[in-house]
Amino acid sequence: MTSDSLKIIHHDFKLSDNVIKKIHKILVKHENDPRNIIQILQDIQAEFHYLAEPVISFIAKELAISEHRIYGVATFYSQFKFVKPGKHQIRVCMGTACHVRGAQSLLDKICRELHIQPGETTKDGLFSIESVYCLGCCALAPVMVIDDNVFGNMSAAKVTKILRKYRRANAPRKTPAKGGGK
Repeated sequence: MTSDSLKIIHHDFKLSDNVIKKIHKILVKHENDPRNIIQILQDIQAEFHYLAEPVISFIAKELAISEHRIYGVATFYSQFKFVKPGKHQIRVCMGTACHVRGAQSLLDKICRELHIQPGETTKDGLFSIESVYCLGCCALAPVMVIDDNVFGNMSAAKVTKILRKYRRANAPRKTPAKGGGK
């Protein structure tokens, strides 16, 4: 198992005292028992939004188990993420109804616009994207969800407009110059 195959990207995740306290709290909740590794990883991901390599190393030491064992468990379940998610998480439904109504071309358009592939995060950290099996909105196919906002009956033109809206909302605000200067 290599880091490349897991798409692990090392962001500057620091094990600060605060982070260590949060990890210890989770470990204590699960009795510091390696048999509870799935629940531990779920709580770690809920707290930090992904499984950062330094956190996995720390947990392995604390539980006296190998990092390989943790990665073995974490890679078995698709719910676990190894890449820091973007500020806005995009999910594109690839279920049957969405698929037959053009979900793949929708996903391809988003990937081209953002210059990333499913499972990746944009360089600016604004977006991450993943394809999912079903979002339960079949009547609106094809569907994408950004954070908790559902967008149905999607088209390439709609994708461009929606992404532009999110980019504008996250653009740095220009502050007017003080004083009455020119």
